[in-house]
Amino acid sequence: MTDDSLDALIAALRAELPADSVITDPDRLESYRHDMARFCPAGTPAVGVQARATADVQHVLRVASRLRVPVVPQGGRTGLSGGANAVDGCIVLMLDKMNRIIEIDAPNRVAVVQPGVFNATLSAAVAEHGLFYPPDPSSWEISTIGGNLATNAGGLCCVKYGVTSDFVRGLEVVLADGEVLRTGRRTAKGVAGYDLTRLFVGSEGTLGVITEATLALRPPGLEPRTVAALFPTVMAAGDAVARVVAGGQVPSLLEFMDQSSLRAANAYRNMGLPEHAAAMLIAQSDGPRAADDIAAIAARFTEAGGFDVVEAEDAAEGDLLLAARRESHFALEALGACLTDDVCVPLSHLADFVHQVEKVALDVDLTIAIVGHAGDGNLHPNVMFDAAEEDQVARAIRAFDEIMRIGLEMGGTVTGEHGVGTLKRDWLARELGPVSLRVHQDLKRLFDPAGILNPGKVLAS
Repeated sequence: MTDDSLDALIAALRAELPADSVITDPDRLESYRHDMARFCPAGTPAVGVQARATADVQHVLRVASRLRVPVVPQGGRTGLSGGANAVDGCIVLMLDKMNRIIEIDAPNRVAVVQPGVFNATLSAAVAEHGLFYPPDPSSWEISTIGGNLATNAGGLCCVKYGVTSDFVRGLEVVLADGEVLRTGRRTAKGVAGYDLTRLFVGSEGTLGVITEATLALRPPGLEPRTVAALFPTVMAAGDAVARVVAGGQVPSLLEFMDQSSLRAANAYRNMGLPEHAAAMLIAQSDGPRAADDIAAIAARFTEAGGFDVVEAEDAAEGDLLLAARRESHFALEALGACLTDDVCVPLSHLADFVHQVEKVALDVDLTIAIVGHAGDGNLHPNVMFDAAEEDQVARAIRAFDEIMRIGLEMGGTVTGEHGVGTLKRDWLARELGPVSLRVHQDLKRLFDPAGILNPGKVLAS
Protein backbone atom coordinates (compact mmCIF):
# COMPACT_ATOMS: atom_id res chain seq x y z
CA MET A 1 0.00 0.00 0.00
CA THR A 2 1.44 3.37 -1.02
CA ASP A 3 1.57 6.33 1.35
CA ASP A 4 -1.13 8.10 -0.67
CA SER A 5 -3.49 5.14 -0.59
CA LEU A 6 -2.89 4.68 3.15
CA ASP A 7 -3.64 8.34 3.76
CA ALA A 8 -6.83 8.02 1.71
CA LEU A 9 -7.89 4.95 3.69
CA ILE A 10 -7.30 6.62 7.05
CA ALA A 11 -9.12 9.77 5.95
CA ALA A 12 -12.10 7.77 4.71
CA LEU A 13 -12.31 5.82 7.98
CA ARG A 14 -12.04 8.95 10.13
CA ALA A 15 -14.79 10.67 8.17
CA GLU A 16 -17.47 8.83 10.18
CA LEU A 17 -15.60 7.41 13.16
CA PRO A 18 -14.35 9.00 16.39
CA ALA A 19 -10.69 9.96 16.11
CA ASP A 20 -9.62 7.57 18.87
CA SER A 21 -11.29 4.64 17.11
CA VAL A 22 -8.80 4.68 14.24
CA ILE A 23 -5.42 3.25 15.25
CA THR A 24 -2.31 4.01 13.24
CA ASP A 25 0.47 3.72 15.83
CA PRO A 26 2.83 0.91 14.64
CA ASP A 27 3.46 -0.39 18.15
CA ARG A 28 -0.25 -0.75 18.86
CA LEU A 29 -0.86 -2.35 15.48
CA GLU A 30 1.90 -4.86 16.20
CA SER A 31 -0.10 -6.15 19.18
CA TYR A 32 -3.06 -6.89 16.89
CA ARG A 33 -1.16 -8.99 14.36
CA HIS A 34 -2.04 -12.49 15.57
CA ASP A 35 -4.00 -14.78 17.86
CA MET A 36 -2.53 -17.56 20.07
CA ALA A 37 -1.82 -20.05 17.26
CA ARG A 38 1.66 -21.17 16.26
CA PHE A 39 3.00 -21.65 12.72
CA CYS A 40 0.35 -19.39 11.20
CA PRO A 41 1.43 -16.47 9.01
CA ALA A 42 0.60 -13.00 10.31
CA GLY A 43 0.88 -9.87 8.20
CA THR A 44 1.20 -6.20 9.10
CA PRO A 45 -2.08 -4.29 9.23
CA ALA A 46 -2.33 -0.89 7.61
CA VAL A 47 -4.72 0.44 10.23
CA GLY A 48 -6.87 -0.71 13.12
CA VAL A 49 -10.43 0.26 14.01
CA GLN A 50 -11.96 -0.13 17.46
CA ALA A 51 -15.66 -0.58 16.71
CA ARG A 52 -18.20 0.36 19.37
CA ALA A 53 -21.45 0.01 17.42
CA THR A 54 -22.88 -1.76 14.39
CA ALA A 55 -22.75 1.54 12.50
CA ASP A 56 -18.97 1.60 12.97
CA VAL A 57 -18.67 -1.84 11.41
CA GLN A 58 -20.90 -0.80 8.52
CA HIS A 59 -18.72 2.21 7.81
CA VAL A 60 -15.52 0.17 7.90
CA LEU A 61 -16.88 -2.40 5.44
CA ARG A 62 -18.26 0.26 3.08
CA VAL A 63 -14.85 1.94 2.97
CA ALA A 64 -13.05 -1.37 2.63
CA SER A 65 -15.29 -2.50 -0.23
CA ARG A 66 -14.88 0.77 -2.06
CA LEU A 67 -11.08 0.80 -1.69
CA ARG A 68 -10.65 -2.99 -1.98
CA VAL A 69 -8.89 -3.28 1.39
CA PRO A 70 -9.05 -6.58 3.32
CA VAL A 71 -10.72 -6.62 6.74
CA VAL A 72 -9.77 -9.02 9.56
CA PRO A 73 -12.31 -9.12 12.42
CA GLN A 74 -10.88 -9.73 15.89
CA GLY A 75 -12.24 -10.37 19.36
CA GLY A 76 -10.19 -11.63 22.30
CA ARG A 77 -7.56 -13.16 19.96
CA THR A 78 -7.52 -16.36 22.01
CA GLY A 79 -7.97 -18.54 18.92
CA LEU A 80 -5.64 -21.45 18.19
CA SER A 81 -5.85 -21.64 14.39
CA GLY A 82 -4.71 -18.23 13.13
CA GLY A 83 -8.24 -17.17 12.22
CA ALA A 84 -7.74 -13.67 13.64
CA ASN A 85 -4.27 -13.12 12.17
CA ALA A 86 -3.73 -9.94 10.20
CA VAL A 87 -2.84 -9.94 6.52
CA ASP A 88 -0.55 -7.32 5.00
CA GLY A 89 -2.25 -3.99 4.37
CA CYS A 90 -5.51 -4.95 6.08
CA ILE A 91 -7.86 -3.19 8.46
CA VAL A 92 -7.94 -5.07 11.76
CA LEU A 93 -11.50 -4.60 12.99
CA MET A 94 -11.55 -4.98 16.78
CA LEU A 95 -14.93 -5.91 18.24
CA ASP A 96 -13.96 -6.37 21.89
CA LYS A 97 -15.43 -2.99 22.92
CA MET A 98 -18.83 -4.05 21.57
CA ASN A 99 -19.38 -5.80 24.88
CA ARG A 100 -22.93 -5.04 25.99
CA ILE A 101 -25.43 -7.61 27.11
CA ILE A 102 -28.35 -5.92 25.41
CA GLU A 103 -31.13 -8.01 26.91
CA ILE A 104 -31.81 -11.04 29.06
CA ASP A 105 -35.36 -12.18 28.39
CA ALA A 106 -35.98 -14.68 31.18
CA PRO A 107 -39.58 -15.64 30.26
CA ASN A 108 -38.51 -16.57 26.72
CA ARG A 109 -35.08 -17.84 27.78
CA VAL A 110 -32.99 -15.79 25.38
CA ALA A 111 -30.18 -13.28 25.68
CA VAL A 112 -29.21 -10.67 23.11
CA VAL A 113 -25.52 -9.79 23.22
CA GLN A 114 -22.79 -8.01 21.31
CA PRO A 115 -19.75 -9.98 20.14
CA GLY A 116 -17.26 -8.57 22.67
CA VAL A 117 -18.99 -10.06 25.73
CA PHE A 118 -16.83 -12.63 27.51
CA ASN A 119 -18.36 -16.08 27.72
CA ALA A 120 -17.93 -16.20 31.52
CA THR A 121 -19.50 -12.74 31.87
CA LEU A 122 -22.62 -13.87 30.02
CA SER A 123 -22.80 -17.08 32.05
CA ALA A 124 -22.67 -15.13 35.31
CA ALA A 125 -25.25 -12.59 34.13
CA VAL A 126 -27.85 -15.16 33.07
CA ALA A 127 -27.27 -17.15 36.27
CA GLU A 128 -28.62 -14.14 38.19
CA HIS A 129 -31.90 -14.74 36.34
CA GLY A 130 -31.91 -18.44 37.21
CA LEU A 131 -30.76 -19.44 33.71
CA PHE A 132 -27.82 -21.23 32.12
CA TYR A 133 -25.79 -20.69 28.93
CA PRO A 134 -24.17 -24.11 28.33
CA PRO A 135 -21.34 -23.53 25.78
CA ASP A 136 -18.23 -23.16 27.96
CA PRO A 137 -14.84 -23.23 26.22
CA SER A 138 -11.94 -23.82 28.59
CA SER A 139 -10.88 -20.23 27.83
CA TRP A 140 -14.34 -18.90 28.81
CA GLU A 141 -12.93 -16.17 31.06
CA ILE A 142 -10.98 -14.57 28.19
CA SER A 143 -12.76 -15.72 25.03
CA THR A 144 -15.57 -13.63 23.58
CA ILE A 145 -18.99 -14.67 22.33
CA GLY A 146 -18.05 -13.29 18.92
CA GLY A 147 -15.03 -15.58 18.76
CA ASN A 148 -17.13 -18.50 20.00
CA LEU A 149 -19.60 -17.81 17.18
CA ALA A 150 -16.87 -17.40 14.59
CA THR A 151 -15.37 -20.83 15.31
CA ASN A 152 -18.54 -22.56 16.55
CA ALA A 153 -16.70 -23.21 19.81
CA GLY A 154 -17.40 -26.15 22.06
CA GLY A 155 -16.35 -26.74 25.62
CA LEU A 156 -16.55 -29.06 28.57
CA CYS A 157 -20.34 -29.43 28.51
CA CYS A 158 -20.63 -30.38 24.83
CA VAL A 159 -21.13 -34.06 25.54
CA LYS A 160 -24.58 -33.29 26.97
CA TYR A 161 -25.52 -29.85 25.70
CA GLY A 162 -23.86 -29.38 22.30
CA VAL A 163 -21.75 -26.63 20.72
CA THR A 164 -22.32 -22.90 20.23
CA SER A 165 -24.49 -23.26 17.12
CA ASP A 166 -27.00 -25.31 19.10
CA PHE A 167 -27.80 -22.18 21.14
CA VAL A 168 -27.93 -19.48 18.46
CA ARG A 169 -31.45 -18.33 17.58
CA GLY A 170 -30.50 -15.40 15.37
CA LEU A 171 -27.75 -13.03 14.30
CA GLU A 172 -27.15 -9.50 13.15
CA VAL A 173 -24.44 -9.63 10.49
CA VAL A 174 -22.81 -6.81 8.52
CA LEU A 175 -22.15 -7.98 4.98
CA ALA A 176 -19.11 -7.09 2.90
CA ASP A 177 -20.79 -4.04 1.35
CA GLY A 178 -21.91 -2.67 4.74
CA GLU A 179 -25.51 -3.83 4.53
CA VAL A 180 -27.03 -5.32 7.70
CA LEU A 181 -28.54 -8.79 7.51
CA ARG A 182 -30.70 -10.27 10.28
CA THR A 183 -31.01 -14.02 10.38
CA GLY A 184 -33.11 -16.41 12.44
CA ARG A 185 -35.68 -15.48 15.05
CA ARG A 186 -36.32 -15.35 18.80
CA THR A 187 -38.86 -18.16 18.92
CA ALA A 188 -37.98 -21.64 20.16
CA LYS A 189 -39.10 -23.11 16.83
CA GLY A 190 -38.85 -21.74 13.32
CA VAL A 191 -38.02 -23.44 10.02
CA ALA A 192 -39.00 -20.81 7.48
CA GLY A 193 -36.39 -20.24 4.81
CA TYR A 194 -32.78 -21.35 4.57
CA ASP A 195 -30.85 -21.65 7.82
CA LEU A 196 -28.57 -18.67 7.30
CA THR A 197 -27.80 -18.46 11.00
CA ARG A 198 -25.88 -21.73 11.01
CA LEU A 199 -24.13 -20.71 7.81
CA PHE A 200 -22.51 -17.74 9.55
CA VAL A 201 -21.73 -19.55 12.80
CA GLY A 202 -18.35 -21.14 12.24
CA SER A 203 -17.53 -19.05 9.16
CA GLU A 204 -14.66 -17.27 10.96
CA GLY A 205 -15.48 -13.81 9.60
CA THR A 206 -15.14 -14.87 5.97
CA LEU A 207 -18.81 -14.28 5.02
CA GLY A 208 -19.74 -11.32 7.21
CA VAL A 209 -19.07 -9.66 10.56
CA ILE A 210 -21.37 -10.70 13.41
CA THR A 211 -22.40 -7.68 15.50
CA GLU A 212 -25.20 -9.13 17.61
CA ALA A 213 -26.45 -12.57 18.60
CA THR A 214 -29.69 -13.88 20.07
CA LEU A 215 -28.80 -16.88 22.20
CA ALA A 216 -30.98 -19.57 23.70
CA LEU A 217 -30.74 -20.19 27.44
CA ARG A 218 -31.74 -23.13 29.61
CA PRO A 219 -32.74 -23.67 33.21
CA PRO A 220 -29.65 -24.66 35.19
CA GLY A 221 -28.95 -28.26 36.02
CA LEU A 222 -28.75 -29.39 39.60
CA GLU A 223 -25.50 -29.01 41.51
CA PRO A 224 -23.24 -31.47 39.70
CA ARG A 225 -21.75 -34.59 41.22
CA THR A 226 -18.17 -35.30 40.19
CA VAL A 227 -16.09 -38.46 39.98
CA ALA A 228 -12.47 -38.87 38.95
CA ALA A 229 -10.40 -41.97 38.30
CA LEU A 230 -6.82 -42.81 37.43
CA PHE A 231 -5.81 -45.32 34.75
CA PRO A 232 -2.68 -47.40 34.18
CA THR A 233 -2.69 -46.66 30.44
CA VAL A 234 -4.35 -44.16 28.14
CA MET A 235 -5.86 -47.11 26.29
CA ALA A 236 -7.62 -48.16 29.49
CA ALA A 237 -9.00 -44.62 29.86
CA GLY A 238 -10.28 -44.73 26.27
CA ASP A 239 -11.92 -48.06 27.00
CA ALA A 240 -13.61 -46.52 30.06
CA VAL A 241 -15.10 -43.77 27.92
CA ALA A 242 -16.49 -46.33 25.49
CA ARG A 243 -18.02 -48.27 28.39
CA VAL A 244 -19.71 -45.14 29.77
CA VAL A 245 -21.26 -44.31 26.41
CA ALA A 246 -22.32 -47.91 25.75
CA GLY A 247 -23.83 -48.09 29.22
CA GLY A 248 -26.28 -45.32 28.41
CA GLN A 249 -25.00 -42.73 30.88
CA VAL A 250 -25.11 -39.11 29.67
CA PRO A 251 -22.66 -37.16 31.82
CA SER A 252 -22.73 -33.38 31.69
CA LEU A 253 -18.98 -33.59 31.04
CA LEU A 254 -16.39 -36.31 30.59
CA GLU A 255 -12.84 -34.99 30.42
CA PHE A 256 -9.46 -36.61 29.81
CA MET A 257 -5.96 -35.65 31.01
CA ASP A 258 -2.85 -37.72 30.42
CA GLN A 259 0.20 -37.92 32.68
CA SER A 260 2.06 -35.07 30.99
CA SER A 261 -0.89 -32.71 31.37
CA LEU A 262 -1.36 -33.71 35.03
CA ARG A 263 2.27 -32.88 35.73
CA ALA A 264 1.96 -29.59 33.87
CA ALA A 265 -1.09 -28.63 35.94
CA ASN A 266 0.80 -29.28 39.16
CA ALA A 267 3.76 -27.22 37.99
CA TYR A 268 1.46 -24.38 36.92
CA ARG A 269 -0.81 -24.14 39.96
CA ASN A 270 0.58 -26.65 42.50
CA MET A 271 -2.75 -28.45 42.45
CA GLY A 272 -1.58 -31.65 44.07
CA LEU A 273 -2.95 -33.88 41.32
CA PRO A 274 -1.68 -37.48 41.15
CA GLU A 275 1.18 -37.90 38.70
CA HIS A 276 1.86 -41.65 38.94
CA ALA A 277 -0.99 -42.68 36.61
CA ALA A 278 -0.97 -42.65 32.81
CA ALA A 279 -4.27 -40.79 32.62
CA MET A 280 -7.18 -39.37 34.57
CA LEU A 281 -10.85 -39.09 33.64
CA ILE A 282 -13.19 -36.57 35.24
CA ALA A 283 -16.95 -36.95 34.88
CA GLN A 284 -19.87 -34.92 36.11
CA SER A 285 -23.63 -35.34 36.11
CA ASP A 286 -26.05 -32.49 36.78
CA GLY A 287 -29.32 -34.36 36.23
CA PRO A 288 -32.01 -35.37 38.71
CA ARG A 289 -30.40 -38.84 39.05
CA ALA A 290 -26.87 -37.47 39.38
CA ALA A 291 -25.90 -39.72 42.28
CA ASP A 292 -27.01 -42.86 40.41
CA ASP A 293 -25.33 -41.68 37.21
CA ILE A 294 -22.03 -41.01 38.95
CA ALA A 295 -22.16 -44.39 40.70
CA ALA A 296 -22.73 -46.11 37.35
CA ILE A 297 -19.90 -44.14 35.71
CA ALA A 298 -17.58 -45.01 38.59
CA ALA A 299 -18.41 -48.68 38.04
CA ARG A 300 -17.55 -48.38 34.33
CA PHE A 301 -14.24 -46.75 35.25
CA THR A 302 -13.41 -49.63 37.57
CA GLU A 303 -14.38 -52.24 34.96
CA ALA A 304 -11.91 -50.66 32.52
CA GLY A 305 -9.06 -50.89 35.00
CA GLY A 306 -9.44 -47.53 36.70
CA PHE A 307 -8.15 -47.14 40.25
CA ASP A 308 -8.40 -44.51 42.98
CA VAL A 309 -11.94 -43.93 41.77
CA VAL A 310 -13.11 -41.08 44.00
CA GLU A 311 -16.25 -38.97 44.07
CA ALA A 312 -15.66 -35.34 44.98
CA GLU A 313 -16.94 -34.52 48.44
CA ASP A 314 -18.51 -31.26 47.36
CA ALA A 315 -18.82 -28.81 44.48
CA ALA A 316 -15.63 -27.00 45.49
CA GLU A 317 -13.55 -30.15 45.12
CA GLY A 318 -15.19 -30.84 41.76
CA ASP A 319 -14.41 -27.30 40.63
CA LEU A 320 -10.77 -27.78 41.62
CA LEU A 321 -10.46 -30.82 39.37
CA LEU A 322 -12.07 -28.93 36.50
CA ALA A 323 -9.81 -25.93 37.04
CA ALA A 324 -6.86 -28.15 36.19
CA ARG A 325 -8.57 -29.21 32.97
CA ARG A 326 -9.68 -25.69 32.03
CA GLU A 327 -6.17 -24.29 32.45
CA SER A 328 -4.37 -27.17 30.77
CA HIS A 329 -3.44 -25.17 27.66
CA PHE A 330 -1.83 -22.41 29.68
CA ALA A 331 -0.14 -24.96 31.97
CA LEU A 332 1.42 -26.69 28.98
CA GLU A 333 2.43 -23.40 27.34
CA ALA A 334 4.26 -22.49 30.55
CA LEU A 335 6.57 -25.46 29.99
CA GLY A 336 7.65 -24.36 26.51
CA ALA A 337 6.46 -24.22 22.94
CA CYS A 338 3.24 -26.14 22.37
CA LEU A 339 1.46 -26.92 19.10
CA THR A 340 -2.17 -27.69 19.95
CA ASP A 341 -4.22 -30.02 17.78
CA ASP A 342 -8.01 -30.36 17.83
CA VAL A 343 -9.25 -33.60 16.34
CA CYS A 344 -12.65 -35.22 16.83
CA VAL A 345 -13.08 -38.93 16.08
CA PRO A 346 -15.98 -41.37 16.44
CA LEU A 347 -16.16 -42.62 20.01
CA SER A 348 -15.56 -46.18 18.89
CA HIS A 349 -12.11 -45.07 17.67
CA LEU A 350 -11.16 -42.96 20.69
CA ALA A 351 -8.85 -45.46 22.39
CA ASP A 352 -7.18 -46.39 19.10
CA PHE A 353 -6.68 -42.71 18.25
CA VAL A 354 -4.90 -42.12 21.56
CA HIS A 355 -2.78 -45.24 20.94
CA GLN A 356 -1.80 -44.00 17.46
CA VAL A 357 -0.85 -40.59 18.87
CA GLU A 358 1.42 -42.34 21.38
CA LYS A 359 3.15 -44.02 18.42
CA VAL A 360 3.60 -40.65 16.73
CA ALA A 361 5.22 -39.27 19.90
CA LEU A 362 7.72 -42.13 19.89
CA ASP A 363 8.41 -41.70 16.18
CA VAL A 364 9.20 -37.97 16.43
CA ASP A 365 10.82 -38.31 19.88
CA LEU A 366 8.73 -35.52 21.39
CA THR A 367 6.26 -35.37 24.25
CA ILE A 368 2.63 -35.16 23.10
CA ALA A 369 0.40 -34.28 26.04
CA ILE A 370 -3.25 -35.18 25.46
CA VAL A 371 -6.27 -33.53 27.05
CA GLY A 372 -9.78 -33.24 25.75
CA HIS A 373 -13.49 -33.72 25.81
CA ALA A 374 -13.44 -37.49 25.80
CA GLY A 375 -17.21 -37.82 26.03
CA ASP A 376 -17.71 -36.53 22.48
CA GLY A 377 -14.43 -37.77 20.98
CA ASN A 378 -12.80 -34.33 20.79
CA LEU A 379 -9.19 -34.57 21.93
CA HIS A 380 -6.38 -32.02 21.99
CA PRO A 381 -2.94 -33.57 21.48
CA ASN A 382 -0.36 -30.92 22.42
CA VAL A 383 3.01 -31.38 20.74
CA MET A 384 5.74 -30.08 23.07
CA PHE A 385 9.02 -28.85 21.56
CA ASP A 386 11.88 -26.36 21.82
CA ALA A 387 11.12 -23.49 19.44
CA ALA A 388 14.82 -22.59 19.32
CA GLU A 389 15.73 -25.99 17.88
CA GLU A 390 15.06 -26.14 14.14
CA ASP A 391 14.98 -29.92 14.11
CA GLN A 392 12.41 -30.07 16.94
CA VAL A 393 10.23 -27.54 15.16
CA ALA A 394 10.27 -29.70 12.03
CA ARG A 395 9.42 -32.80 14.05
CA ALA A 396 6.58 -30.97 15.83
CA ILE A 397 5.03 -29.98 12.50
CA ARG A 398 5.40 -33.55 11.24
CA ALA A 399 3.67 -34.85 14.38
CA PHE A 400 0.85 -32.35 13.95
CA ASP A 401 0.26 -33.46 10.36
CA GLU A 402 0.37 -37.13 11.31
CA ILE A 403 -2.27 -36.57 13.99
CA MET A 404 -4.51 -34.84 11.44
CA ARG A 405 -4.05 -37.70 8.98
CA ILE A 406 -4.86 -40.33 11.61
CA GLY A 407 -8.01 -38.48 12.64
CA LEU A 408 -9.31 -38.25 9.07
CA GLU A 409 -8.54 -41.90 8.35
CA MET A 410 -10.64 -42.86 11.38
CA GLY A 411 -13.63 -40.97 9.97
CA GLY A 412 -13.02 -37.92 12.14
CA THR A 413 -12.72 -34.20 11.50
CA VAL A 414 -9.76 -31.84 11.58
CA THR A 415 -11.39 -29.53 14.11
CA GLY A 416 -14.04 -30.08 16.73
CA GLU A 417 -14.10 -26.55 18.15
CA HIS A 418 -11.01 -24.43 17.42
CA GLY A 419 -11.84 -23.56 13.83
CA VAL A 420 -9.80 -23.82 10.65
CA GLY A 421 -8.10 -20.44 10.26
CA THR A 422 -4.90 -20.88 8.28
CA LEU A 423 -3.49 -23.68 10.42
CA LYS A 424 -5.86 -26.32 9.05
CA ARG A 425 -6.91 -24.79 5.76
CA ASP A 426 -5.17 -27.40 3.60
CA TRP A 427 -6.45 -30.22 5.80
CA LEU A 428 -10.00 -28.88 5.51
CA ALA A 429 -9.75 -29.17 1.73
CA ARG A 430 -8.83 -32.85 2.13
CA GLU A 431 -11.70 -33.44 4.53
CA LEU A 432 -14.29 -31.72 2.33
CA GLY A 433 -13.43 -33.29 -1.00
CA PRO A 434 -13.68 -31.52 -4.37
CA VAL A 435 -17.47 -31.10 -4.61
CA SER A 436 -17.97 -29.74 -1.10
CA LEU A 437 -14.90 -27.52 -1.47
CA ARG A 438 -16.34 -26.03 -4.67
CA VAL A 439 -19.65 -25.27 -2.93
CA HIS A 440 -17.76 -23.59 -0.08
CA GLN A 441 -15.86 -21.45 -2.59
CA ASP A 442 -19.09 -20.53 -4.40
CA LEU A 443 -20.67 -19.38 -1.12
CA LYS A 444 -17.60 -17.31 -0.30
CA ARG A 445 -17.78 -15.54 -3.68
CA LEU A 446 -21.51 -14.93 -3.24
CA PHE A 447 -21.17 -13.20 0.12
CA ASP A 448 -17.77 -11.62 -0.51
CA PRO A 449 -17.30 -11.02 -4.24
CA ALA A 450 -14.32 -8.70 -3.75
CA GLY A 451 -12.61 -11.13 -1.37
CA ILE A 452 -12.06 -8.58 1.41
CA LEU A 453 -13.44 -10.56 4.39
CA ASN A 454 -10.66 -12.29 6.34
CA PRO A 455 -8.94 -13.48 3.15
CA GLY A 456 -6.93 -16.69 3.24
CA LYS A 457 -8.76 -18.06 6.28
CA VAL A 458 -10.73 -21.34 6.09
CA LEU A 459 -10.34 -21.42 2.28
CA ALA A 460 -7.34 -20.52 0.16
CA SER A 461 -7.70 -17.10 -1.48
